[in-house]
Amino acid sequence: MFKGFKNFLMRGDVIVVAVGLITALAFSTLIKAFTDFVVNPIIARIQGSKSVGLGWQLGAPGNKATYLDIGSFISALIYFIIFMAVVYFLIVVPYKHSMRRRGVTVFGDPGPFKTCPACLFEELPAAASKCRYCGADQPQRPGSSAVR
Repeated sequence: MFKGFKNFLMRGDVIVVAVGLITALAFSTLIKAFTDFVVNPIIARIQGSKSVGLGWQLGAPGNKATYLDIGSFISALIYFIIFMAVVYFLIVVPYKHSMRRRGVTVFGDPGPFKTCPACLFEELPAAASKCRYCGADQPQRPGSSAVR
């Protein structure tokens, strides 16, 4: 039982996912600190010295529960964009490169699709001879050979 679990954990894909997750969490903390301690003060300073942030007070003055904080939303948006760029350029791009060296295509463009005339499913592969949902035979394009 433990040998099978060890073999599962030692597969290359699980290790790559684990390293990617750990890296993403570390960068998440770094980027969160950047937005909290650099971006938020800049946004608050733009509002003026007595402002609590960029936004509007919807209820009683001084009540944080009714303060519509647009500055925090902008900060979260910046955080998300930076985080996703870091994940893409430091995890996805090297992973694509290493998989390409192995001859495996990952995160590639999807193949051409056609629409099933019977059930109107739009993501049927162009080379399909039957619809995978309704089972209807698919008309073949001229010049293509269908293997059934």
